[in-house]
Amino acid sequence: MRALRIVVIIGVVLGAVFVGLDRLAVTYVEGRLADRIQARQGLGGSSEVEIRGFPFLTQALSHDLERVDLKLRGVDVMADGRKTRLSELDASFHDVKLNGDYGGGTARRAEGTGLITYADLTAASQTGATLSYGGAPGKVRVTAAVDVLGKTLTRHVVSTITLVDAQDGKGGKLVRVRADEVPGEGIPGVEKLIRKKTDFDRSLDGGMPAGLQLSSLTSDETGVHLTLGGSNVAVAGS
Repeated sequence: MRALRIVVIIGVVLGAVFVGLDRLAVTYVEGRLADRIQARQGLGGSSEVEIRGFPFLTQALSHDLERVDLKLRGVDVMADGRKTRLSELDASFHDVKLNGDYGGGTARRAEGTGLITYADLTAASQTGATLSYGGAPGKVRVTAAVDVLGKTLTRHVVSTITLVDAQDGKGGKLVRVRADEVPGEGIPGVEKLIRKKTDFDRSLDGGMPAGLQLSSLTSDETGVHLTLGGSNVAVAGS
């Protein structure tokens, strides 16, 4: 009986040691991935990585991870030389093949969501227009001012925000904002002047992890919500 008790105690201790080592190892790799992602995105914002599945050590030895969850907050996406800030970007990477130094890898598939606030969308427009919720999904309210014959005209228009194919031959997507209607009050050229400030396109694909692409978007009171997905998606710096 005493021998059985000793065996049980040893088993419990070894199990606890294994779990402890497993958690230390997963924390180390999560930190490396987060640091690499942080470096890739620049100094701004924050990144958090969580590796799913237990035990981790057996996954690490084979360099194959079941799932890696990524949370980015307040990061800048650069595309076409322009900066667009994402308030949130959450992604899940499945069947990840790690590289040799555990600082990156490639996921067989991935999906995620993102959020661009209206303040950040206003900054991304780079036209001086102000954007807010348009009162319905897929709609935004755009306020713009133009000078006509020495007078400043301010117009509020409801615009449709959509996702369209980029004409660059690379299969990317553009976030497009177009005013549904612009009141011109019969003044020649006013609509054209207003649209120069209210209508714009922005590419985001170039700043996403390689292989992760926009698939749809919509809007609500909090901002513009993005849906993303892809296959053979790069995790961190790989």
